[in-house]
Amino acid sequence: MTALSALKLTATRKPQNLPQVVQRRNKLIGRIAEQIELATAQANGTTHLFTKVRTLTDKETGIRKQVETSKRVKGWWFTGDNGKLALSVRYGAKVLELAKGKYAIEVANTAELVNTLEIVKQATENGELDDAIDNAANTLKSGFGK
Repeated sequence: MTALSALKLTATRKPQNLPQVVQRRNKLIGRIAEQIELATAQANGTTHLFTKVRTLTDKETGIRKQVETSKRVKGWWFTGDNGKLALSVRYGAKVLELAKGKYAIEVANTAELVNTLEIVKQATENGELDDAIDNAANTLKSGFGK
């Protein structure tokens, strides 16, 4: 008959909006990917330039145009009180509580930093940090309700 009769057709539609927990998870995964690139560049002894697209309006003509500008990305790792390298995971301006009372991950050296970030990314994709992300987002949201 027709070519479509050989296919299994369904009435399923693409969802218009992702659930909020998935949107937040995807946002954090994107930020972790930036940190992985930054840590990889640092481990290789190079620098990595991040860019973002901004829309600007020309004051004279009123025409809007998109321009690529540089974006500053700060590393999430630091040297702790004990002299060892520590990694804190951030959601916006908030540091996530990874376990009860634990806000950082101890890393042996900068070479291990990329592997640790990959593990954190995998944990985020699996939904292990959803509660911590939700707490940070709700804390931020509650500041706007005053």
